[in-house]
This record gives sequence, C-alpha cells and structure tokens, in this order.
Amino acid sequence: MDVLSEILRVVRLDGALFFNAEFSAPWCISEPRSSAIAHHLSPAAGHLILYHLLTEGRAYAMLADGRREELSAGDIIVFPHGDPHLLGNGSPERPVDAFQTFGKNLTEGFKLARFGGGGEVTRFVCGYMACEPRLSEVLLAGLPEMLKVHVADDPSGRWLENSIRFSVGEGEVTDAGSGLVLAKLSEVLFVETLRRYINALPPGQKGWLAGARDPGVGQALALLHKEPAHPWTVSELARRVGLSRTRLAERFSHFLAESPMAYLARWRLRLGAERLLSTDDSVAEVAAAVGYGSEASFSRAFKREFQHPPARFRRKRRRAPADSFEETRPH
Repeated sequence: MDVLSEILRVVRLDGALFFNAEFSAPWCISEPRSSAIAHHLSPAAGHLILYHLLTEGRAYAMLADGRREELSAGDIIVFPHGDPHLLGNGSPERPVDAFQTFGKNLTEGFKLARFGGGGEVTRFVCGYMACEPRLSEVLLAGLPEMLKVHVADDPSGRWLENSIRFSVGEGEVTDAGSGLVLAKLSEVLFVETLRRYINALPPGQKGWLAGARDPGVGQALALLHKEPAHPWTVSELARRVGLSRTRLAERFSHFLAESPMAYLARWRLRLGAERLLSTDDSVAEVAAAVGYGSEASFSRAFKREFQHPPARFRRKRRRAPADSFEETRPH
C-alpha cells in the first residue's frame, strides 16, 4: 500500500509504549482526551493518537456516548482522534482516573503496574503515536473515533505481539536501546493496524482510505504524495498509473469526491503550511518547494484555504498556543 507508506513518511510518526499493566477484575479506568495529557507523553506533539494492546485476558473499551467494544487477547483498540474513553473489566463502583492514579509510572521506567479487585487478570500495554496534525488529517479524517483490530490472527501479527510482550517483560525496561526498540515496535504496530483496517473496509466504502486500497487511485495518490512539487497533469498521472484520463478522473471522484488536481492543490497547501511553521524559509522558497510557479499564486491560494496570507499565518500560528490549531485549520 504505497500511498500509506508515503503519507506516513510525511506526517512523521513518533511512537512509544508508555504503560505496562496487569489488572484484575473488577477494574475500570478513565482516559482523558489525548490533548489533555500530551504534555506528559510527548510535549512537542501536534496530535496524539492513543491505543491499547491486550496481551492476555479480556476487557471492554467505551466512548463517552456509550459505544462499546469487547476486547480479548490479541486485540488492539485505537483512538485516532484522541477521544476520552473508559477501559475496564467487571463493574466497579466508579472508574479511576488513569493519569492521576498511574501518572507516577511515567517517570519510573516501564514498570509493571498492578491494580484491581483480585479476579480475572487482564494484561495490556498502552502506546501513543504523535503526528503533525495538518498533514495527518488527510488520513485521520477517514477513521472512526474508536477502531478495533485483531493483530494476532496470522504469523506476522503474532510475531509483532510476541515481540512487544517479550520487550516489555515483567519489569522495568532499562537495557541500553530498549526505549528505541519499543518506539519502533509501537510504530510498526500502528501501521499494521491501519493496514489491516483499510484491507477490511467493505467493498462499497468511499473516502481516502478506500481510495488508497483501489489499485488505480491508490497508485495515483502515492505518486502525488511522493512528488507533490512535480508539475502534474491528469494526462501524465493517468499514463503513470495505466488508466485513461476519463477512467482515472471517474475513479478518483468516486472515492474522494474531487479531481486529482484539486486534491493535489489542497495537499500542496497543507505542505506549505507545515513548512511555514517548521522552517524559516521565505514565502517564495516555500511556494517553490511545494510546486507553485510564483509566490503570488501561492499566496492567493493559501489565503483562500487558511483565511490568512502565508506571512500572517506564520506570525499568528507561532505566537498561538498549541491548542489554538483549530483557528488555523483549512476551511
């Protein structure tokens, strides 16, 4: 799935496992919205995706609106948009706040945390993925608030689960390089979860994720993401993916409700916004880097998308706190 590889490369995923748990029923913990705990886990994160992998036993995960998923060993539950949620097994009187109760574990290495009423045991590890919000929004917009995938149903998934189980072990993770190993396993686990989720989408599904799975549209998306500054035309793109112009336009519109060139224009502007904030390049340099022939044309298009010209966007966003991202999202 080349387009998934390309977009994940650009959004710069930064993952880690941060909690190792052995809970006995009954137990229930509440996890706040990920933006509320980002400063504990990844202070520089633009957006934080939380997930939990069950390695033994069973549990449930539930959103604030009551939507619930039953979990068993080998399941991973992901919260792509950082929604608050409950995890539990059994029916205790009230949930405990995860970060108030177990926050000290974050400064004590990867120690095993034990908690609960002494009944059926559930073991799980928790992780997160930090990503750049503007660029990752293309991918995350197609994901539900909560998604469950069983990762241990084939040899590669079992290898991944066993690698995490072995790396975490029963105590602290203090060996040299162990943090890097866990970070890489976290990233691989997240990518594998996305891949399986996309492959399991129903045949009639539309949207970016379904388009990524389509042979022609997926290949076109991969090319646009790999070479966004290239002077693409529909004719060249169609030739590169082996479709007629008409067929490519039809398939692209079917899944993404817009033309390839309209999609490319919006993606270039997102790349431009990220570059404005992450570098000191001039507006002209940013415009050229994302495929615009002139600073003026880039500035006009940028203002239409972000409500501010590039220089003002940069000044405003760099002065703003991290939680003001909503004010400068594209419209």
